[in-house]
Amino acid sequence: MPELQIAAEPRTEFGKGAARRVRRAHKVPGVVYGHGTDPRHVTLPGHDLMRALKTANVLLDLEVEGDHLLVLPKSVQRDPIKGTLEHVDLVIVRRGEKVTVDVGIHVVGEVGPGGMLDQQLVTLSIEAEATSIPTRFQVDIEGMTIGTAVHAKDVELPAGTDLVTDPDALVLHVLAAPTAEQIDAELAEAEIEAGIEHDAPDTAEDDEVEGEDGDAGATGDGDSDGTTNA
Repeated sequence: MPELQIAAEPRTEFGKGAARRVRRAHKVPGVVYGHGTDPRHVTLPGHDLMRALKTANVLLDLEVEGDHLLVLPKSVQRDPIKGTLEHVDLVIVRRGEKVTVDVGIHVVGEVGPGGMLDQQLVTLSIEAEATSIPTRFQVDIEGMTIGTAVHAKDVELPAGTDLVTDPDALVLHVLAAPTAEQIDAELAEAEIEAGIEHDAPDTAEDDEVEGEDGDAGATGDGDSDGTTNA
């Protein structure tokens, strides 16, 4: 994995007000820690950090007051609505040391006819050298038949990478796709549980009764109008 260089500034003001001022300047407050060092509070350029974090487990060469620190994002806080960066925790790593990280699973291909993919895991926890973390794991499901399953131990890992996730954990399997009748039945059951009721449609018999009632009323009105009292 390539290392991305980011220049950071030391941060001396704390609290919500100070953090808001940092964000208004299009920067992100953060903290750097690890390997027995005292935490260092920093301010990072927002645009550069946002671009870097588009890569999972990105390795950063962080420059702080002339020091170069090799760090990995440990925790990233984002605004729940805007998605902007609020705060980032960075952990110091050493070249050659192994770290435990979660790596995404990328599925390619289409399952066989009549099948439906059920993916249980979207990441695998692995141990790898800090400078050799895989970007993702690829699982090919092309033509997989109903009943086929892939477990964590079945996913191919690069050399030097060890699996931390339970090897027997189910990553994905192929189920029989439901029929239209099964979908309708499940929908009806869900509506019953939710208390949803549908009005019964008008029938031809109801229309006929309504028509007879209307004719009778018209005839009665006619007889009444045509009667002359002596």
